[in-house]
Amino acid sequence: MATAKPRPLTAAIRYAIYTRKSTDEGLDSDFNTLDAQRESAEAFIVSQRHEGWIALPQKYDDGGFTGANLERPAMKRLLDDVRDGLVNCVLVYKVDRLTRSLLDFARIMEVFDKHGASFVSVTQQFNTTASLGRLTLNILLSFAQFEREMIAERTRDKMSAARRKGKWVGGNPVLGYDVHPAGGALVVNDAEAARVRAIFALYLELGSLLPVVNVLDKRGWTLKRWTTRDGRIAGGRPFTRPRLHLILTNVIYLGQVRHRGDVYPGEHQAIVDRELWDNVHAQLKANAPDSTRSLRNKYGALLKGVVRCASCNVGMVHTYTQKDTKLYRYYVCIKAHQRGWAQCPTRSVSAPELEQAVVEQIRGIGRNPMLLSAVMRQLKESGSEDAPREDVARALREFDDVWAQLSPREQERLIKTLVETVSCGGRTGTVTVGFRSAGVKQLCLLPGSNGHE
Repeated sequence: MATAKPRPLTAAIRYAIYTRKSTDEGLDSDFNTLDAQRESAEAFIVSQRHEGWIALPQKYDDGGFTGANLERPAMKRLLDDVRDGLVNCVLVYKVDRLTRSLLDFARIMEVFDKHGASFVSVTQQFNTTASLGRLTLNILLSFAQFEREMIAERTRDKMSAARRKGKWVGGNPVLGYDVHPAGGALVVNDAEAARVRAIFALYLELGSLLPVVNVLDKRGWTLKRWTTRDGRIAGGRPFTRPRLHLILTNVIYLGQVRHRGDVYPGEHQAIVDRELWDNVHAQLKANAPDSTRSLRNKYGALLKGVVRCASCNVGMVHTYTQKDTKLYRYYVCIKAHQRGWAQCPTRSVSAPELEQAVVEQIRGIGRNPMLLSAVMRQLKESGSEDAPREDVARALREFDDVWAQLSPREQERLIKTLVETVSCGGRTGTVTVGFRSAGVKQLCLLPGSNGHE
């Protein structure tokens, strides 16, 4: 961690003196230990007046407060003044007056460093305005980092043990449950629990995710809505296919918890019975694509990952259906796929037709001066100046010769190299292709595209 750089010697350094005493014994006397700490610090500042040191009149005294934490009024005021730039440096009699916790010390130093403040201990060789003090600070912060990592590791172990015992260890609440006011447990929200059971039953009735999403939208049902600790309203998002699937597969509704792939009995009450759960999961399994119908690019979708729906300004995914032995491929708007067909005018387009339209655009550019000028203008705007117009025109005119020599997998790679985006407009039926300048230059160098073998 970097530390604050020393300020120029000619600049006045405004020193805040911080004092602390763990008990309030003797604080009401004429001269107490806080006064002694301040007097020693003021004398030290006077000895450094030639360096431009000036003691601030404000007192930052914590009498009767432990150094084991930062819950101290004067400490909070001091840190606020450092953040506001009112303090250049903090002076203490001994380091343990500032804090007795190495972790808290690291936190304080992070605040000082962020706002350009230094730290000096009067009775110890610790002064971050000098190089030796900064080295010492870095060593201490290294140990503090080690302490933080150990605390994090212990916290993870503790949470894992709690999970194995079926305890709720935090996170966003889910539909059907509220977090107990004292924390650490889930309690059933009867109204939401009834909705969860209705959602499970509705999926069994309709047999598919998207129709259920449409019904939930019409009913105005949303995901869990809750109030955060700072009073904000969170959650309440509409259902989508993925979010609905998460609810239908969340073992929390069976009164269980999942941790690192394993399921344990939970301390909370189940709100879905085993029979309903099993029936829903049998239907989900029946609807799930098997390994022969995975979403990998098995059927050579030329435009997978580059097509966008112009109506909704979101991506389009490649999908397919099979009737008997015939395969039908489509590009589907993600919004329509997740929220229902009524959400998008484009919905889906035939994949072979869209791919053919893009290939025909590429073929026609070299023969159409207006299209060629548009492509060259696009290349120029993207910063490409080393692809001569005649080379681009020749490469695009001879695109068919190159295309015919490629395998389907190579054709897919070439399209991805040439094309950056394809925008498909459902209302107008237009297809707009955005080209990659580097890809067009690469096409100019391919064998058969410029006369060289």
